[in-house]
Amino acid sequence: MTNVLKTIAAAAVAGSVAFGASAEPVRNIVLVHGAFADGSGWRGVYDELTARGYVVSIVQNPLTSFADDVAATQRVLNRQDGPVILVGHSYGGSVITEAGTDPKVAGLVYVAAFAPEVGKSTLDQYAEIPPPPNFVPEEQPDGFAYLNGEKFRAGFAGDTSEADAAFLRDSQVPIAMAALAAPVTVAAWKTKPSWYI
Repeated sequence: MTNVLKTIAAAAVAGSVAFGASAEPVRNIVLVHGAFADGSGWRGVYDELTARGYVVSIVQNPLTSFADDVAATQRVLNRQDGPVILVGHSYGGSVITEAGTDPKVAGLVYVAAFAPEVGKSTLDQYAEIPPPPNFVPEEQPDGFAYLNGEKFRAGFAGDTSEADAAFLRDSQVPIAMAALAAPVTVAAWKTKPSWYI
């Protein structure tokens, strides 16, 4: 987590320069989670950033469609009172790629995240770099997917305790597979300062 925090802090300083602000770093950070989880996965990062004086907001993606997730991110961006560093994890990277063109966004930070090219989707990037073998989405008849329960820890939460992995497995948020297949229409990383860790 230390490297993630350092990257976000560096982005806040550099983003303020790019945004044309004073020498003070950007103080607003918006965190966007990925698929199969919710915003609570950012708790440790939130605690560290707020302790350092940042104003942190966490998007709760509904994971019902790509457009819904971009709209949820936009609603949080609309509430910010100044420039923002927009941070995405995993599928959240696709979301910030689309939402990051907002004028309040001073920079983007991709944390083990997708960063599709215009016209490409998260699933297109999976075709280029396949997920690990234990990462097994199981699509349900309604088009939403959960990760396989038996392989969940190895494929999704390998760096957590057994108890934490079990909680994440049992509280996972299903994602509409159509959200992962939706292509981005803009690529904010082309025009905004961006970092990837």
